Amino acid sequence: MSRCIAIIQGHPDPAAGHLCHGLADAYAAAAEAAGHQVKRIEVAGLDFPLLRRQADFEKGAPPADIKRAQEAIAWADHLLVVYPLWLGTMPALLKGFLEQVFRPDFAFRLKPDGRWTRLLKGKSARIVVTMGMPALFYRWYFGAHSLKSLERNILGFSGIGPIRETLFGMVEAAGEGRRQRWLARMEKLGRRGL
Repeated sequence: MSRCIAIIQGHPDPAAGHLCHGLADAYAAAAEAAGHQVKRIEVAGLDFPLLRRQADFEKGAPPADIKRAQEAIAWADHLLVVYPLWLGTMPALLKGFLEQVFRPDFAFRLKPDGRWTRLLKGKSARIVVTMGMPALFYRWYFGAHSLKSLERNILGFSGIGPIRETLFGMVEAAGEGRRQRWLARMEKLGRRGL
């Protein structure tokens, strides 16, 4: 079954060549070859300010680049979010992007009875995180707190699910053979649209 996939490349460096770019590229190429439709959102290339006031978040008009990202996410039935772990969490640029995108009346809506309506139901997601530490250590010792926050407080809160994750650890120490296995893994996921 063909899927509509939005890839959110969250590496803050606009220069390609990082492992995150390679993983997203491998996924996208395999997905397109398998007949899936793909739209890419390169967060580092977007122009948007950080949100500083609650009123801007709740009632402000999204900048043009954010509006286009929202349109791609609304179009998709599956999201791939790729980013490096920096200081135990996602890079600040990606967090700022998510704050801009996942606004009221796009991602969720407060009903008059005080309950939330999740506006992005019916979409699934995969989060891919690269890190310098062993992935098991990130999960076990640090509790993967930032990953869980993204899953629960942003994606899940908006109705996205299921949410799967793929973690690549010890990336600086990885040899070429290991990196090729990671790329092959992303190709396999891309072909399946997962």
